[in-house]
Amino acid sequence: MRYKPALNVASARLCNPSAWKAAALVACILCNGIQMTHSQSCDQSLGIHFTEKAAAYGVNFHHRANHTSMSYPLEVMGSGVALLDYDNDGRLDIFLVNGAAFPDPNPSKQAPQKSGPEYWNRLYHQKSDGSFEDVTAKAGLAGEGYGMGVAVGDYDNDGNEDLFVTGFPHNHLYHNNGNGTFTDVTDAAGVAGEGWSTSAAWVDLDQDGFLDLVVLRYFKWDFDDKDCPTPDGVRSYCDPKVFPAIEPLVYRNDKHGHFVEVARKIGIDKPSKGLGIAIADYNRDGKIDVYVANDGMDEFLYRNKGNGTFEETGVSANVATDENGRNFAGMGVVFEDLNNDGLPDIVVTDLAQQTYPLFLNQGNGTFDYASSTAGLTRLTMSHSAWGIQALDAGNRGVRDLIAAQGHVNVDIQKDNPQLNYLEPPLLLRNAGRVYQDASACLGDISKQPFAGRGLATGDLDNDGLVDVVMTGNDGQAYILHNESSKARHWITIQLVGVQSNRDGIGAEVRVTTAKTKQFATVSTSGSYESSSDKRVHFGLGDEDSVKSVEIRWPSGAKQTIVPPSTDRFYTVTEGKGVTAVSCGKHPCATQPVHPSA
Repeated sequence: MRYKPALNVASARLCNPSAWKAAALVACILCNGIQMTHSQSCDQSLGIHFTEKAAAYGVNFHHRANHTSMSYPLEVMGSGVALLDYDNDGRLDIFLVNGAAFPDPNPSKQAPQKSGPEYWNRLYHQKSDGSFEDVTAKAGLAGEGYGMGVAVGDYDNDGNEDLFVTGFPHNHLYHNNGNGTFTDVTDAAGVAGEGWSTSAAWVDLDQDGFLDLVVLRYFKWDFDDKDCPTPDGVRSYCDPKVFPAIEPLVYRNDKHGHFVEVARKIGIDKPSKGLGIAIADYNRDGKIDVYVANDGMDEFLYRNKGNGTFEETGVSANVATDENGRNFAGMGVVFEDLNNDGLPDIVVTDLAQQTYPLFLNQGNGTFDYASSTAGLTRLTMSHSAWGIQALDAGNRGVRDLIAAQGHVNVDIQKDNPQLNYLEPPLLLRNAGRVYQDASACLGDISKQPFAGRGLATGDLDNDGLVDVVMTGNDGQAYILHNESSKARHWITIQLVGVQSNRDGIGAEVRVTTAKTKQFATVSTSGSYESSSDKRVHFGLGDEDSVKSVEIRWPSGAKQTIVPPSTDRFYTVTEGKGVTAVSCGKHPCATQPVHPSA
């Protein structure tokens, strides 16, 4: 990530539309003074529409970045958001991570403190009427230190979702007590870590039925007083290149409430500048793999060797750099099947003048860099993004992309007038082989720029449409309620593991209809510092029946069900089949379901 203003690389001879590779397009944008803006109107025929409703729902969160005269890098990174059902009432709740106060300047390197309620992390409980209430104090989740990210997972398989909150100078694990409260068990669990942590992922790395934890760290930093002035001599934020990379933390669950750090032992230990993490089985060997989005260095893809260890294969898999071998400012990541070929693909967010890299899985252990052919170069070259997720915005049976946008450099427009620090979110509609800008379908927020950072997705009101929650650095949180056409069908699957971890994280779900096959990995990770709904959602378009739902559990067990109806939420328990069916806000009569195969 480049904190200092980027150099202007205008070159008239490159401004030839027939030569729009990455470098040529950058120059053409700059020399012509073109600013790529979102589409101005929403094509109503798409049947996609969102409305921003945070205030209407009672979510009045404001992130505090604590900007100082010293330009400490913490101040611009923002924080994440989690969607989870912490009280098992069937409705998603919202957890938002906040910053903290520290001296300006801070030569004694005093740890950031949540000195008042304005710096608290916040838990919003969803009430039966769809509004939210702040239950932070009651739940015991105000937090400590400067918060960054959040990961949701039931690490002790007790049926209650737990929270891991990353930050500086330590991380915190909150055990869900099952009565609306949480207990900070960080010390007992041995997961405090040290330094500056960002994104984290719960995943069963050794397939023992309990979730382990991978925690990314950004770089080695501790309020170091480094002066990185702009060309006109003004103190500014330092380029991350001036700071050393640092190894991630990997915690193996011992099944008794304690974790053991094993990064070096299992091979997930390369020094990195990690900001985004996601999981999937990219080479179809039945073992979960891990992708790490790094800032300004090679991206990492850790291949699971199946013997308890991992091998970093980013270069050989062709996902370490862009198509020209250049590094980019990797921040958020999607690791999902984007073209319905049954293989998980990768999208990474980065800074303007880099384009959002799209890597399509070729099925042979390698990926093809496809940003240009898929239209992402044209659509994203002038944008910067952090949180990103794949979602079927209109239940068409294909996955679109939504990103929280905003540059890292507050003064970027001084040297690059065509770029912006504040940006509205970006919605990219999957039109088959290419993406189209459908941001206008996000409603008024498509014209409201902010410093977007965290992003999570989930069906907040259980109406069969996936909603979005985003955070802004030193700004408010936004809830995009999906009000798209309900004429199209859908199905949502929630897994309950028995031999596998209870959340079913790492399981694969395949939905087959008469026209299509879709595939998804159960996960709460991905995006940037955020945690999304663990339920997997599939839009079905005009198809009102499903031939089969096939599940490959982390334990290796395979299960098949044949849902009798669409437009329902199905809970599938490992080894038992369908154990609950819901039509959303109101229960519906359970119909006979074909037993597991």
